[in-house]
Amino acid sequence: MPTTVSTPCVATCTLDAGGRICIGCGRTIEEIGAWSRMSESERRAVMARLAASRAADAAATARAPARPARMREGAR
Repeated sequence: MPTTVSTPCVATCTLDAGGRICIGCGRTIEEIGAWSRMSESERRAVMARLAASRAADAAATARAPARPARMREGAR
């Protein structure tokens, strides 16, 4: 029996500044609205996109240069 894809919702339902992406689960407002009507394959596609997005974000964070230490006042 196939496993049903559960919702990626983490109950932090807040949209980004553009009003299109939930900062909790990462789905678009359209994906959230259509979730209950999506097929299992459509849900799996959304979950794969979310995983790829998280991986890309983690890789970008790892590549980001370290912030320089602030110089103390008067240091030369």
